[in-house]
Amino acid sequence: MSMRATELYNTSCLPCFHAVRPARRRAVVSHVRCQVVNPDSPKKVVVVGAGWAGLGAAHHLSKQGFDVTLLEAGAQPGGLVAGWKTASGRSVEVGIHGFWYPYKNIFALVDELGIQPFTEWTQSLQYSPNGLEVESPIFQAQPRLPTPLGTFIYTQFKRLSLVDRLTALPLMYAVIDFDNSDASWRNYDKRTARELFKQFGCSERLYRDAFNPMLLVGLFAPGEQCSAAAALGMLYYFILAHQPDFDVVWCRGTVGEKIFKPWVDIIEKNGCQFLTRKRVTDLLIDETSGTVNGVACGDETIPADAVVFSVGITGMQRIVSNSPSLQTREEFLNVSNLGAIDVLAVRMWLDRKVSIPKPSNACFGFDDTTGWTFFDLNSLHDEYKEEEGTVLEADFYHANQFLPLSDAQIINKVKGYLAKCIPEFEGAQVKDYVVVRFAKAVTHFSPGCYDYLMRGTTSFPNVFMSGDWIVNRHGSWSQEKAYVTGLEAANRVVEYFGEGELARIIPVEADEPHVQELRRLNSLVRDLQQQLPFHNFFL
Repeated sequence: MSMRATELYNTSCLPCFHAVRPARRRAVVSHVRCQVVNPDSPKKVVVVGAGWAGLGAAHHLSKQGFDVTLLEAGAQPGGLVAGWKTASGRSVEVGIHGFWYPYKNIFALVDELGIQPFTEWTQSLQYSPNGLEVESPIFQAQPRLPTPLGTFIYTQFKRLSLVDRLTALPLMYAVIDFDNSDASWRNYDKRTARELFKQFGCSERLYRDAFNPMLLVGLFAPGEQCSAAAALGMLYYFILAHQPDFDVVWCRGTVGEKIFKPWVDIIEKNGCQFLTRKRVTDLLIDETSGTVNGVACGDETIPADAVVFSVGITGMQRIVSNSPSLQTREEFLNVSNLGAIDVLAVRMWLDRKVSIPKPSNACFGFDDTTGWTFFDLNSLHDEYKEEEGTVLEADFYHANQFLPLSDAQIINKVKGYLAKCIPEFEGAQVKDYVVVRFAKAVTHFSPGCYDYLMRGTTSFPNVFMSGDWIVNRHGSWSQEKAYVTGLEAANRVVEYFGEGELARIIPVEADEPHVQELRRLNSLVRDLQQQLPFHNFFL
C-alpha cells in the first residue's frame, strides 16, 4: 500500500499549513463587523491551530472559563504530530517524536491527564554507511558528572578519535557566552553553525561525524544552513546543560491516539468547541479600537475577543497571503522571510523479524544535506508488539531531493540504507508500506532568521502567537517549546482580560553552579568591553 502526498491532502487529515488549495481571498473582510459580544458573557477566544501550542492554550483557557473555539484546517486536532489511520487501518504519523528528559511541562501535562503514553527510557545508536558509529547510554543511570563531562565520557564513539573530540573543548566558550538572551541571539544568529565550529577550532572530522549529524536531526538542516544561535540553543538544551538531558522516551503509539485524543476529550468537557476543516482567511478589525473582533474562514465569521495563532511558519505565511488585515502589519509580512524544511516519512512492514539492537537510531553520511532516523516499532508501539514481521519507520529531514522520487524508488533507497546499518535488512522483503511527503513541514532556523521570528505579542493588542518558532526566553525546544508557548499565550489572554489564573510553567532546570559562575564572569568581561572605544566599530 502506498499513500502519495496528494492523496493525503485530499483526505483533509493535515494541519492547516499543508493545504494545497489556498483559501479564497476576502478583499473587504477587514471592514466587516462581528456581532457585539455581551459584556456579561464569557470572553470569546479563538485559537487557530490544534497542535501542541494550540491545544495547550485552549486547555488552560477553557479551564479558566473562557468561551474557547479552536479552529483546525484538517479533519482532526493534532497538527503535524497527531498521526492518522490509513484506509486499511494502519497507523501513520509524520515522523516519530521523542520526549526528552527536560520536557518537564509535557510530562506534567500527561500526569494531569492521568495517562501513561510513554515507553521506558531508551538507548540510541548512530550509524553511517560504515556501520555503527556512536552508542549513547541512559545518562541518568550513570554517576552524575559536571556538565559537559558526562556527555563527553559516557558516550561511546566507535571511530571518532579522542584527539578529534578534544577539539570541541574551546566551543564551551560559545556555550557559556550564549545565554538565550536577545543580545546573544543577535550576536550569533547571523553566523552559520559551520562557521561557529570552525571559529572555535573543531576538527573537520568532529564536525562531519558528530556536530553536523546532530544538526541534521536536531535542526533538520546541515550546519552551513543553520543559525549558530539556534545550534547553540538546541545543543545546550538537549545535550550539554545537564548530563541526563539526552535521555528520551517515546510514545507507545501515535501521539494523536495516545496523547491528543484523551487530551481533546478533556478540553471538550471543559467547554471548548472544536471546529475542523476551517481555514482562516482573515481577521476582522474594529477600526475604532484597533482590536480584532472576529476571525474569517472564507464566508464564515467567528466572533472573538482575543485570538491565539498556533500554526507553523508555512501555515502563517498562507494565512497572511490571504489576509488583507495581516498584510497591513510588518511583523506578519516579515514571516515571508522565514523558511521551512521538507520531511519524508516511510513506514514499512517486513516479512520477517530483523534484530535491531536499539529501538531508536540516527544516521548520517548517506546524503550530504539530509539527516534521517529509523525506529523499531515492534519495540516502541503497543499495536506492533505481537507482529510477526518487523515494523519500522524511517524519517528523513531536509529531504527535498527525495520528494520527487516514486514510492518504489524511495522504498528501494531506504532498504539499501538500512542494510548498510544492519546487514540483516538485506534479506528481508517489504510486504506493505506507506510513504508520506510533506513539503515545508518543519521550522528552518536559518542564519539571520531571528529578526523575522514573531514574538508572543503582536501589534494587535488582543492577538497572540505560539509555536516552536516564536521567540521566548524559556529555553526549551521542539514539542516542549510549542506547548510552553501555548501556555504563555494563554497567560497573555488572562492578563489582557484580567480574568482567570495564570498557567504554571515549569522553568528549565537551572544551570549548574560552575556554568552560572562562568557566565557571571563572562558577563563582567563583556560589560568592560562595552566601555572600550570602538567596541562596535568592526563587523
